[in-house]
Parts: sequence; structure tokens; C-alpha cells
Amino acid sequence: MHRHGAIPVVCEAYGAQVLGIEPGDRCLSAAKAFFAYGLGNSVLFPLSAGAASVLEPAPAKPDVIAAAVRDYGATLFFAGPTFYAGMLRAALPPDALAGVRLAASAAEPLPAALYHRWTSHFGIDIIDGLGMTEMLHIFLSNQPGRVRPGTTGVPVPGYDLRLLDEAGNQVPDGTPGTLYVRGVSAATGYWCRYNTSRQVFRGEWLRTGDTYVKDADGYYTCLGRTTDMLKPSGIWVSPAEVEGRLLAHEAVAQAVVVAAHDADGLEKPVAFVIPHPGRSVTEAELIEFCRQALPSVKRPRKVVFTDAYPTTATGKIRRVELRERAATVLVPGGDTPT
Repeated sequence: MHRHGAIPVVCEAYGAQVLGIEPGDRCLSAAKAFFAYGLGNSVLFPLSAGAASVLEPAPAKPDVIAAAVRDYGATLFFAGPTFYAGMLRAALPPDALAGVRLAASAAEPLPAALYHRWTSHFGIDIIDGLGMTEMLHIFLSNQPGRVRPGTTGVPVPGYDLRLLDEAGNQVPDGTPGTLYVRGVSAATGYWCRYNTSRQVFRGEWLRTGDTYVKDADGYYTCLGRTTDMLKPSGIWVSPAEVEGRLLAHEAVAQAVVVAAHDADGLEKPVAFVIPHPGRSVTEAELIEFCRQALPSVKRPRKVVFTDAYPTTATGKIRRVELRERAATVLVPGGDTPT
């Protein structure tokens, strides 16, 4: 449940102070307007600045988006990491997004390797950010000209963040913790979901459910959803770290790492990998590639090659479904999913 007063807050905080949206801009969003991310991108921000919005009714696909950019002169483009990866796999020409001055990413963390590949190919910077429907839009973001690839940036003006451990104590810089946020665009709770509201809304603070770490310069790096963290050999492992290493391999287009149990019932990392079109790589090669840069506990015990990931309506990868697919891959005689 959101107050009307939250709308001008996000328009000023993210729309004006981060995007720098102006009347001459034309906004194009792969996320539709019935999602909070798309609502801000396609409705709230452009209308607040007197800018224009390009509304594409067809499902968002790389060729459809490229045509919309060309036909309507989009200057600001919004999508998620999965869509950005899909644009690279579609082999669009480098000038396919000519005229776009800035791209924004949200919905899930943008890996540094994907950032570098996309910006090198299209020549357009991407600012990765974190938002929640409960906060109406993005409250943590990289800034144009001050992007640190692999991080989610710094707090958007007007928002406060803190990282807490399991006991509710604030953790020092460099130590992982659960991310909490407060700001005046926060919802007042969930409609008719009292118990869930009590779990998420903690006074003036909102519990995001994400595990983050903050460096000495104030940049936040996502380690994954708190429920997505792995704990092989009793050591916490961030899926994002292992995924980042896999993405550094020239043959890997996308990678998602989840937990699976081996024959002894112990939790181990399993990677689902989408190769670049026309590139070949073996499971043994990728495991060895990880071995060269990661401790043994973080090395995937199995690599499953796939053509696509299950996603939500907003484009987020359904890790819970991948965990279900990986449930038996480390057990002798278990099926290997695709």
C-alpha cells in the first residue's frame, strides 16, 4: 500500500538526481508499466519531467527493442541483466541502440563481466540499481560517470541503508549482512497480509532479504538473496562470486549458481551455464577455470548447460526452480537437467 506522496519522492530522488531525466528524453523500458520498475521508467519519470515515453505493446525481445529505439529515438533504456545478456546473444550490431545516452538495469544484480561486454559492444553505459515494489522504485544505484562494475552503487539521495547480522547488530564495512532501507517512499504495508507486513516492515526500516557487503568507499555489492546463499563445508559462499568467475570465461554468456546436495547430503555449488552462440566449452574446462581463481569450497561440482533459464513475469531468474532441477545432479544415478 503506497501513499500518493511516494510518487514525487521517487521522481526527484532517482528520476531527477540519478537519471538526470530532461524534457527532451524519450524513455523505453523492456519492463512493462504494470511492474513497479516499468511504472517508474515509462510513466512516473517521463511525466514528471515533461519527457516522452515509448510504449511498446509487443513482448520485449531484442529485435523489437532495437526497432523501437530506431523508430522513436529513445534516449533512456531500461531492462534487467537477463535481457541485456539476451541482446548480446541476439548479435545486434553495435549501432542498434544509436541515440540512447544511458541504460539502467535492475531486477537482479548486473555481473561485472556482462557490464563490460555490453558497454564495449554498444558503447552505452549501464547504471545498475536495486529497487523494490515496497519502496516504489530504485533506492540504491550506480551513478552516471561513477559506475563500479559488479556493485549496486551507493544510496540514492533521500534513502538510508544499513547492514545487520542475524542478531540485528550493524556489521562493519567488508562484512556481509542483510540489507535494510528506509525512505519516505516506503509502503505502509501489504494489503490484508498483516503477518508478512510485520516480517518485512520493521518500524521505519524495511528488510530487503538481500545479503550485501559495503566497501570503505560506500559502494554496496550484492552477494545474493539471503535465502540463495550457499554454505558448503560450513563456509558462506555468494552465488554472485562464482557466477562472476564463470562469466569471465570467453565462452560463457550467462551463469547461475545454486545449491544442491551430494550423496552425503552435503550442500555443494552447481552451475547452470548458457554458452555464447557458436562457442564450445566443456564442463571440465569450466570447473578448471574456476579452480584457478576460487577456493575449492566455491568451485562448482557440476556444470549443467542449458539454452534458457526459467524467469518470472518481470524477467528475474527463478532460482528456486533451478534448485529443484539440480536436486539430484550430484547423486549417483541422478538425472541431469537441461
